[in-house]
Amino acid sequence: MVTASIVVHKTPEDQLLRAIDCIMQSSIDKLYILDNSPTEELKGTIPENPEIIYKKINNNGYGAGHNIAIKEAMKSRSDYHLVMNADVAWEGDIILRLKDYMDMNPKIGMISPKVYYPDGDLQYTCRMLPTPIDLIFKRFLPEKIIKRRMEKYLLTEHDHNKPINCPYLLGSFLFFRIKALEESGIFDERFFMYPEDIDITRRIHENWETLYWPEVKIIHEHQAASRKSMKMLGIHLKNMIKYFNKWGWIYDKKRKEYNLRLRKSMIPLPREERPKGRG
Repeated sequence: MVTASIVVHKTPEDQLLRAIDCIMQSSIDKLYILDNSPTEELKGTIPENPEIIYKKINNNGYGAGHNIAIKEAMKSRSDYHLVMNADVAWEGDIILRLKDYMDMNPKIGMISPKVYYPDGDLQYTCRMLPTPIDLIFKRFLPEKIIKRRMEKYLLTEHDHNKPINCPYLLGSFLFFRIKALEESGIFDERFFMYPEDIDITRRIHENWETLYWPEVKIIHEHQAASRKSMKMLGIHLKNMIKYFNKWGWIYDKKRKEYNLRLRKSMIPLPREERPKGRG
């Protein structure tokens, strides 16, 4: 059994319907739509389908919303659960391919596909575990100073046509093995939004493979709201501070261990062979 969830908040109707259409054409048994918008306006746009469950919820954050669906998936004995944004889309039944690959590779706890922006650029969704410089102080430093560090953090010099067992997978599309969630824990609800994907990936990475798998591809619009809104930037910074308070600012033993292991496992590509992409 495979379940999925989308958390929505004043999401454009056409965007949500496109995401639902992708889900309904894939091998997913049940879709949970968790709506933390101020009103239930979006409910009327959702197709009537016994496989789609709409829930109006309090706005306690992105991870908290998905946790409601994950708990339901655990109760129903689902094998896999997809956490996805409403602004992603794909063609074909990529869910079946992900499920089949996970079935054949029981050490994989979560998996994420190759992601492109709508303009065709690669989106760097597999990353090293970040330091405070990578997530907070970079916003206040000139690009020419931080550029080389960002390339290292985003793994831009590595071959994104090959699988990567990565300690941080971006949260726009995460396909989880339920057993891994049961062992490692669901989303940490102290994070309202932003670092919940870093936190859950590294916890699962402790005992499972957390795999970037480029054999399937999706499109992600990636609004990057914190780069455009001072309010969202404030939320971003507040939650990143919580993340580093939890795992360590300067000293983070696991971060050092996982990043070193990742770097040793990868062979850099010549600059002329690297795909055009951005984080």
